[in-house]
Amino acid sequence: MDRVKKVALVLGSGSSRGWAHIGAIEALLEEKIPIDFIVGCSVGSYIAAIYAGNGLQNLKEFVLSMDGKKMFSYFDIVVPHSGLLNGTKKLKELFSMHTSATLFSDLFIPVMMVATDIDTGDKVVLKSGELMEALRATMSYPGLFAPVRIKDRWLVDGGLVDPIPVGIARATEADIVIAVDLNSGVVSHNKSHCPSEPEKQKPEEQKKDLPQAPRGELARKISDFYTNAGTSLKKKMSDFLGTDPTMPDIMETLTNSIGIMQDRITRINIAVDPPDILIQPRLGATKMMDFDHVAHVIEEGYISVKEKIEDIRALL
Repeated sequence: MDRVKKVALVLGSGSSRGWAHIGAIEALLEEKIPIDFIVGCSVGSYIAAIYAGNGLQNLKEFVLSMDGKKMFSYFDIVVPHSGLLNGTKKLKELFSMHTSATLFSDLFIPVMMVATDIDTGDKVVLKSGELMEALRATMSYPGLFAPVRIKDRWLVDGGLVDPIPVGIARATEADIVIAVDLNSGVVSHNKSHCPSEPEKQKPEEQKKDLPQAPRGELARKISDFYTNAGTSLKKKMSDFLGTDPTMPDIMETLTNSIGIMQDRITRINIAVDPPDILIQPRLGATKMMDFDHVAHVIEEGYISVKEKIEDIRALL
C-alpha cells in the first residue's frame, strides 16, 4: 500500500487580504485534503495558529461582523517611537477570544512562523514557546508596529524577506507544498463582490444581519474620534500646504510600498523555489489595509483553492 502523502500549507503575508486564508482552508477541509504542517508569515501565521488552535469558525464569524473602523479600534495608538501602534494587548485579545492555545505545543498540528531580524535581515523561524510572542514578531509591520525582542534579536514582519516561505515548508516532512500568495496583482472578474467607494454599503446596512462583536462605548467613541480627526487633519494639511487632497496618506503610502516590495520578492522566491501548488486569490483590487471587504476576500480564497483541487488530487 502506498504511503499517505503529507501536505504542508504555506500561508503568505498580506494584511487585510489575510482573510482569504480562511476560505482557502475551508475549501481544503471540504475536499478532505490533509493539512499536516502550516508555515505562516505575518497574517498567515495568525490564521495558521487560530486554525491549529481549533478557532477558525469562531474567527470567521467575528471578522464578518466587523467593519474596517471597528477593526482598527482593536489597535492601541501610541506616541511614535518604533511604531505607530502597540499591538501586544489587543492582539492577545483578538487571538484569545478564538482559541485557548497559548503555546506552540497546544496546537493540534505543527505551525512555523517567519519573522525578520531587523538588524541583520536574517530570516528567523519561530516554532516553539509562547504563541503570542511569536505572533507579535511575525506581524510587526514596519512603521506600524514596534519590533519584538526574542532571544536578543529584534524581530519584525517576516514578509520583508520571505512573504511566502516555501523553503521552510520544504524542510518539513511534507511531500507536497501548497502555497497561498496574497500579493498577486490578479483582480477578480466578479466586480459585484468588490464595490468601488461610491457603491459601498454603509457598515450598518452591510452588517445588520450579523452578530456584533463585543466592544465598549468608549472604544467606539475613540475609534470615531481618530477617524474624524484623521480626515479633518488631512484636509487642513492639504489646504495649508496646497497639496492634492487625493494624494495617498502616510498609511496608504507605507502599506502600498511594502506591498509592492513583497510582490517583487515573492516572484523571485517562487521562481527559485516554487511550491507544488500555487494558490493566488484574485485580490488585486483589495488594498492591504482594507478591512471592509471581508466576505469577498474569504470567498476569493475559497474559490481559488477549488479551482486547483484536481491538480492537488493528482499529486496526492
